Amino acid sequence: MKKIVCFGGGSGIPTLILEPLKDKYDITSVTSMVDNGGSTGALRKELGILPPGDIRRHILALSEAEEWKKKLWKLRFANDIVFDGGHRGHNFANVFIGGLEHITGDFEKALEIVHGFMEVKGRALPATIRQTQIVAELENGQIAFGEDEIDVPKEHDGSIPIKKVFLDPEVEAYPPTVKAVREADAVIIGPGDMYSSLVASLLPSGIREALQETEAKKIFVVPAMRKFGETNSYTVMDFARAMESYMGTELDYVVYNTAVPNEKRVLSYKVKEPLLLGMVSHSGVPGGEKYIGTELIAEEGDIKYTREKLMPILDRILKGG
Repeated sequence: MKKIVCFGGGSGIPTLILEPLKDKYDITSVTSMVDNGGSTGALRKELGILPPGDIRRHILALSEAEEWKKKLWKLRFANDIVFDGGHRGHNFANVFIGGLEHITGDFEKALEIVHGFMEVKGRALPATIRQTQIVAELENGQIAFGEDEIDVPKEHDGSIPIKKVFLDPEVEAYPPTVKAVREADAVIIGPGDMYSSLVASLLPSGIREALQETEAKKIFVVPAMRKFGETNSYTVMDFARAMESYMGTELDYVVYNTAVPNEKRVLSYKVKEPLLLGMVSHSGVPGGEKYIGTELIAEEGDIKYTREKLMPILDRILKGG
């Protein structure tokens, strides 16, 4: 069975990629471990633990546990508690993972217990098990500190482009994650928020080197829409060039959306997601097999990729077509 490593955050990738691929391939999913907002941020501050917010979503996507466990995993409670940014309440899985790490003093042990409890098919791994935060330096020299601030600009001007992102402090990657990348047949990155999610998962020392050394096919799924504060004016080519610069090597495939929904639909979706600025332009994308453009978003409603449209593309690449 082919070994696939998937890098990304906790919103789209779990249901879009992990769930449909887990029965076909040996999946290792990787999350950044820099989340510092909402329930996760509160638990990090109080217990001094690693952030469980993204990895618990990957665990759920790879889970083959009974339905009651999955419902418990998603349970949100204490909704009268309001955290920074308006986030409310705690998620059971966040408390469970964080509590296990707190009482055992060992994130790896906590992860082992959680994988067993949720009957994970494959592995959900952290990019690092060291405490760190992501930092963005803007083109005007200003600094945006922390994933939550980069994700939703509050104390900095999100209209100023990001010059570079880095970890503070610099940390080493989790060795099993590095090993998984080196041994992979394919690496899938995205879709997701470019810097606060995707690039953040590549920054621990050792991952870049593993991506340069692996013989795996490297596939980047470009987001459908540009995001305020991260990718304000990015085109498909801007996304691809930026990703390759952080990987330190070339991508083999860049998968992107070509569907152009009507303005009314875009405006309606932006009411729900006000940080999204508009569709990513694919103007200037060269020909050749590296760049694969097709209609990936749903026919109506929210402007999101569907697994029914994305999976045939990924399956064709993974099977060597």
